[in-house]
Amino acid sequence: MPIDAESAILGGRVWDPAAGGPSVVAVRGGELIDLSSTFPTMRDLFETDDAGMALSVAEGPSLGSFAEILANTIPETRDETRPWLLSPIDLQVVKAAGVTFAVSMVERVIEERVRGDLNAANEIRGKIMDTIGADLKAVKPGSPEAQKLKEYFIAEGLWSQYLEVGIGPDAEIFTKAPVLASVGTAVEVGIHSSSTWNNPEPEVVLAIDSKGRIIGATVGNDVNLRDIEGRSALLLPKAKDNNASGALGPFIRFFGEGFDLDDVRQTTVTLSIDGPDGFHLDATSPLAEISRDPADLAGQLLGEHHQYPDGAVLYLGTLFAPVIDRSEAGKGFTHKVGDIVRIAAPRLGSLVNRVELSERCAPWTFGIRDLMGNLASRGLL
Repeated sequence: MPIDAESAILGGRVWDPAAGGPSVVAVRGGELIDLSSTFPTMRDLFETDDAGMALSVAEGPSLGSFAEILANTIPETRDETRPWLLSPIDLQVVKAAGVTFAVSMVERVIEERVRGDLNAANEIRGKIMDTIGADLKAVKPGSPEAQKLKEYFIAEGLWSQYLEVGIGPDAEIFTKAPVLASVGTAVEVGIHSSSTWNNPEPEVVLAIDSKGRIIGATVGNDVNLRDIEGRSALLLPKAKDNNASGALGPFIRFFGEGFDLDDVRQTTVTLSIDGPDGFHLDATSPLAEISRDPADLAGQLLGEHHQYPDGAVLYLGTLFAPVIDRSEAGKGFTHKVGDIVRIAAPRLGSLVNRVELSERCAPWTFGIRDLMGNLASRGLL
């Protein structure tokens, strides 16, 4: 839970076995309150004029305590006759912005240059860092200074498509997962079995309604397969969109008194990884160091040029650069099955997942047609 959970406006979803489907819930006094009769979907909540206020005043029965339902979410010990947590979104489009931090951009350049070759990564990483120095952090994407820097990189033979979206006018925004395919906390997060070089990406995730208004935020894990994307940027869909590869939650924190977009801008996301081999890693990603403002990224996603009638969520990118060696010197970091990944922010809460191969994670079987059928059978549509 957020450190100020008692005053936070938190909404999400649980699977309610009694209803045979998902229910929208609010968190109040440690209880999860079923609001499905007022908001059949999170999309309905997102589209309310003041979602935070509407969530605060809606009434419904308790489905149980957060602690009990969280404990029942863990697949190995789940009692499927009792509720468990789901991803806190449903019909929203799941998008992600890439190369929004300077360090992240450098790592993408490395991936492109070495085409997934771990042994060459350290050598070229040092060369690029010596060339770029600290100048990149001070350059505003799309500015005249960015254009001059682009010309310099071209002259040095270091220009890259990743540098284009890092300092050019247009952000990289891609589809992270299909509607309803994201996962929440306390369940497995997936990496494709063909990948041997991969990492978590701890990020703030914006909640955006169909009008383009940012109405809240959560934390997320934009799992990345570095070797696959490094072979070719055209393999981004395979590197990013696999079973259980997009995690977020546990809840959306909606804006209201005491929490707004400026608070999101000052968020520092923390990452910890504990492996079955005894490996431990801690890292931080301060959103204040992002190269593009969250509002600018939301505007590039949704506006007159592109509409999302059911709203969207947008992963904002990460400062985390996984260069710490894990198993062998010079090999950098990669996941092992069984890693426990904790992504947290003081005012957004903690997202905890165990790493597993995507092929072994719980399959995604409940789609849009299933959701509509379930809500109709419950008299909610």
